[in-house]
Amino acid sequence: MPRRKDPVRREWVPDFRYGDRILTQFIGSLVKRGKKSIAEGVLYSALDMVEKKTGQTGIDMFHKALNNIKPVLEVKSRRVGGATYQVPVEVRPGRRVALAIRWMISYSRSRGEHTMAERLAAEIMAAANNEGASIKKKEDTHKMAEANKAFAHFRW
Repeated sequence: MPRRKDPVRREWVPDFRYGDRILTQFIGSLVKRGKKSIAEGVLYSALDMVEKKTGQTGIDMFHKALNNIKPVLEVKSRRVGGATYQVPVEVRPGRRVALAIRWMISYSRSRGEHTMAERLAAEIMAAANNEGASIKKKEDTHKMAEANKAFAHFRW
């Protein structure tokens, strides 16, 4: 983190198929070992599977799932005196999206379907219906913040 100026935030370039910046960010997080074209193929085929199974557009289901996963509160460790407190804080909008993307990808990878596209499609459909592992992670994060709201006065 620079001491003088805030770093310039670069905008995400819209993806070529849907023209959506969040999809580009998702593809960037999905990439393994620099294989971006494979990550694009996995995401687009997952969106096609969602479209085929639900009858709704895949991009709409994706955004609905992402909005359901986005956390509002999280806890941060604050050291006060000799004790460390878990202080609940609101999540910045950019971090909300990043956490939702990270959780969706990590819990998709741990699912039992055969291909990554099937796993991702199943996680998108589950999250759009407010169920699945990534929704549980969001709820656990909110429960932790709620349990520690007594320490909210340590926030600064």
